[in-house]
This record gives sequence, structure tokens and C-alpha cells, in this order.
Amino acid sequence: MSVCIIPARGGSKRIPRKNIAPFHGRPMIGWSIKAAKETGLFDRIVVSTDDLEIAETALKEGAEIPFLRPVALADDYTPTVPVIAHAVTALALSPETRVCCLYATAPLVRPNDLRAGFALLDGPEYVMSVTSFPFPIQRALRRDAQGQVEMMQPEHMLTRSQDLEEAWHDAGQFYWARAATWTAGLPVFGKGAKGVPLPRHRVQDIDTPEDWTRAEALFALIGG
Repeated sequence: MSVCIIPARGGSKRIPRKNIAPFHGRPMIGWSIKAAKETGLFDRIVVSTDDLEIAETALKEGAEIPFLRPVALADDYTPTVPVIAHAVTALALSPETRVCCLYATAPLVRPNDLRAGFALLDGPEYVMSVTSFPFPIQRALRRDAQGQVEMMQPEHMLTRSQDLEEAWHDAGQFYWARAATWTAGLPVFGKGAKGVPLPRHRVQDIDTPEDWTRAEALFALIGG
């Protein structure tokens, strides 16, 4: 059995109501629900929310709302793992159930990405979407209050780019794990975690209005 859980709280500050704001013709959360449905993987697609308007929107897009998330798990500081653990418990899922946390603001996610994560899930580890940094992080700079800059790793000042190890970061779209892994509260970046590589042009964290504008432009270029 496989279940998709989409966390979508109602109190976003920097982009008010971002989970259901219009994005290229449908509510933002609708794109995540659509991708989940198109995978053919999930027995259930559940939205975890504390917000009645988000719940109504998600229902119209084809997801389930079998419970409302407690207020204590819907503030600005609640991590993702406890939210999914609560949903797993509320749904009474068996320990071996494959559970995908899919973010509500992932309009660039593709069904094949989710399928690739499903295929990689083996033991108790997490599988997540990742993408590469566009520039060698070994040449990162620090900038002080006076505007002066210096290399964080000056030993790599003359190292050729092709000789530096490629670095990756969380793409912020989805995380797969067994139900028991979520309820145990194991860290997402723990030992054995695996990554599904995504091209950089299909990755955009959406936390600020600038992020939203860039996501809209990327979506327009590559299509939904």
C-alpha cells in the first residue's frame, strides 16, 4: 500500500494563502494533487491541513481530508516529520506502508520523479528529491557588514571546477519513507538516505514573492 500525504497549513506569512493561490490556472496545491494522481501509485492522496478553505479546495482537486491537523502542529516552527507522523497515526497505517510526503508548493514535480522515489525506497531510510548546486560550493564567499568578501575555503582558489566534488541540496519537493520511519521521528538526512536527482530548471523553493514569480516563469517555459 502507498499513501501520499500533502502538508498544507493555512498560516503562510510571506506569501499569504500560498497553498491555494492561483498558479497557472489552478490552485497551487492542485498541481501536487494532479501529479500524485497521475503516478498511479497511491491508494490514497491525503491533505493534512488546519484550514477549512484549504480542505475544501483540496477536496475539489481530488484529495481526501479525513482529519484536520491540530493547531499545535500548524505553526511557523513545526518540522515536517511530526506532521507526517501525525497523519500516519491518524490514518492507522501499517508500519510497512510506503508514505510519500509531497509538498503543496511543488508545481514543477513530475509523476516520473515520484515513481523514481518509490522505486528507490528499500529499507528504513528516506528517499528525497535533490538537485545539484549550479556553482562549486567550495568557492563560496562570505560577505561582512562592510561589504568585504573572502573565500570560505581559500585552499580551493586555484582548483579547477572539474576537479571539485559536485554538491547537491534538497530540492524540497517530496520525501518517501515507510510509515514506521515517519512515526519513529527519524531524521530525513540520516544514514542511508537516497536522492532522486532533478534538473535544476525544475526546482524552485517557493517562500517569497520573488520565488513565486520565478516559479511561474519556469512553469511557463517547461509546461505543466
